[in-house]
Amino acid sequence: MNRLFNAVERDVFKDILRLRRDVRGNKFTQQPVPDDVIEQLIDAAMLAPSVGYSQPWQLVVIKSQAVKQKVYQSFCQKSKQEKELFPSDKQEQYQKFKLEGIIEAPINIAVFYQRPDAPILGQTAMKETGKYSVVCAIQNMWLMARALNVGMGWVSILDPQVVKNAVNAPENSELIGYLCIGYVDEFLEQPELKTAGWQQQKSRQQTVFNDSF
Repeated sequence: MNRLFNAVERDVFKDILRLRRDVRGNKFTQQPVPDDVIEQLIDAAMLAPSVGYSQPWQLVVIKSQAVKQKVYQSFCQKSKQEKELFPSDKQEQYQKFKLEGIIEAPINIAVFYQRPDAPILGQTAMKETGKYSVVCAIQNMWLMARALNVGMGWVSILDPQVVKNAVNAPENSELIGYLCIGYVDEFLEQPELKTAGWQQQKSRQQTVFNDSF
């Protein structure tokens, strides 16, 4: 079917892109997330492009408080180490941020890349494109979550091996993203780190080039 989209639909899609947010634990409510909502997020992941049609993603839906606690302890350890990497003024600001929602979010999803055991079309010259395919699946989930008015946060301050052990992941599985899913009390108008002045938004002139740098 040659489905064409109209201007109204394009504007809605632009709003979803613009208003997507990385949600932290201080924004999640305890409203349960229905199973059909989780299924829609998973369906969105399954629709992601993958190099060589490899579909190398593996998703573990986590409701267990015991698993969440193991992952949270890893976050606590790694965040202390990360904080020390920044200048003293940034360390003080870092300490004030709520950088995850592992315990607060009703649902966590660990997203893994399944390493292939044979050559994959399109991945022989750039093997990392398999991992990029998994990131595309995560982005699909993030956009669908926002379209469903559900919050999602990506936690990267943790030890991947701890997560692998916590969910009994196979040896050939590599953690790509750890996601926190739940309803929120509000979606921020601007990204939190932008509002806090942690980083400045880059201009197009800084990031877009024609023909060469």
